[in-house]
Amino acid sequence: MNSDVVVGHLKTALGGLAHDLFVKNPRRIYITVSPSDVVEAARRLHQDMGARFCIASGMEMETVFEILYHFMFENESSPLYGVLASIRICLDKNTPVADSITSAVPAAVWIEREMHELLGIEFRNHPDMRPLLLPEDWPKDVYPLRRGRPWEGKVELKI
Repeated sequence: MNSDVVVGHLKTALGGLAHDLFVKNPRRIYITVSPSDVVEAARRLHQDMGARFCIASGMEMETVFEILYHFMFENESSPLYGVLASIRICLDKNTPVADSITSAVPAAVWIEREMHELLGIEFRNHPDMRPLLLPEDWPKDVYPLRRGRPWEGKVELKI
């Protein structure tokens, strides 16, 4: 598979939404977009190009929160067949807020809930932000996967 062909197809589909395309290898592409463009970028990959949404991952980095939305191209007749493309957005560390992609990719509903609950990332226009994983008596605004947790692992839970 020619990575120039893959990048060409993705650049054409995403237009000016893609700030950077990083080719890790011909079947693994990272696409950086602005947080304000994430819904449209996800819509284009999923709905227009037929990529299957696999999962998303949220990470707290030194200076930002990073979200990667992972999409796989599985149509054997597509020139992108076998490519895993990840849309990457970076959020302000002090106010990690992003638009939910669930309007374009309904399957993202649970993973965005999980990122909210474990990392404290807010998702605007999400249809259901109820807690998913943590116990009902978990302290408000305590996110177990954040660095420098104020509770230092000493939260007492009633079981």
